[in-house]
Amino acid sequence: MKIVDVKVREFILPKPKAPSKPYFNAIIMRRPSMDRVIRITQIETDEGITGFWFGGNREIIEKRIKPKLLGENPLMIERIWQKMYMGGDRKPIPKGDYIVAMSCVDNALWDLAGKILGQPVYRLLGGYSNRVRAYAAGGYYIEGGSIEDLIEEMSRYVDEGFTAVKMKVGGWRFGVDMKTDIERVKAVREALGDSIDIMLDANNAWNAYEAKRFAKLVETYNPYWFEEPVHPDDIDGSIEVKMSTTIPIASGENEFTRYGFRDLIARRAVDIIQADPNIAGGLTEVRKIAAIAAAYHIDFAPHGNYVIGSHAVAAFPNGLIVECFPKSSPYRDSDVHGLYKDPIEIRNGWIEIPDKPGFGIEIDEQVAERYEVRKK
Repeated sequence: MKIVDVKVREFILPKPKAPSKPYFNAIIMRRPSMDRVIRITQIETDEGITGFWFGGNREIIEKRIKPKLLGENPLMIERIWQKMYMGGDRKPIPKGDYIVAMSCVDNALWDLAGKILGQPVYRLLGGYSNRVRAYAAGGYYIEGGSIEDLIEEMSRYVDEGFTAVKMKVGGWRFGVDMKTDIERVKAVREALGDSIDIMLDANNAWNAYEAKRFAKLVETYNPYWFEEPVHPDDIDGSIEVKMSTTIPIASGENEFTRYGFRDLIARRAVDIIQADPNIAGGLTEVRKIAAIAAAYHIDFAPHGNYVIGSHAVAAFPNGLIVECFPKSSPYRDSDVHGLYKDPIEIRNGWIEIPDKPGFGIEIDEQVAERYEVRKK
């Protein structure tokens, strides 16, 4: 069996719902929009079996990566990864858009491998469990929104069965001071009670001394973790924050490959690693990152898409929990579920991974035909 084509398909999908007002985290303001561009990286074989995954930079994938894959055996994933990583003539490309594009191709290869072998991806990666816990991500700042609005959102996720929720902190760039952040955390804890886990996500908002101060002031509300308190390149700052608090520090969504995570882990800068399979180098690299973390007794909780995240968490013994945006969330980028058949369901805050080949999803070509943007 050989790879005969690699392509990026593009779709414009409508949002099922959208906030009526701008919303933001610590670093970026988003304006309400009723549609979203979605891309899919698709790999085809000479035997008619196709694998795919979401995302993809067409310029990089079709012009630079595709020639490296044509004619290759799709099950030789490690070999292909090394060919892609050596993106130049002689030197690897260790970070940036190229690695993100490479991640999409690698993930599509794992979907393809599962379909060739008739096995779900998590089982090919190791197969530790077929059931994983999920948390509801949200709690963004909404322009003109109130603490009551935040409580309503978090409570809605709990009513849907989630036992863990995540909210934003560190919004000082948009006028939210630390005192207000602490009031938000306090209000959510009091509203949800002690049985619900609450994650706090700062999106790299602070320097070390500000993050330490914030952590000290919210410790009493027992956060499940404090995510990205400092800049992703500030390993020393992350160590400072980690050593100053009893709140577990989670980070890694902005890091690339095992080489970037090696220092983060070995220097004990975090308690929980959040490698994103769509950014860090794909599942081929994420399984190595998770293994390095396990050697230091550090848990793994991937950032990003819950479908691929659930397979990753289920594969490794240090897999902790997976991120998702619930169906009722106003922040979902688009109705991606309409693009593929049989989406993985979340019930009472848990995901039972179906015993289907690959990632367990297939593109609904009737829907795809309606929304696909054809190449000129």
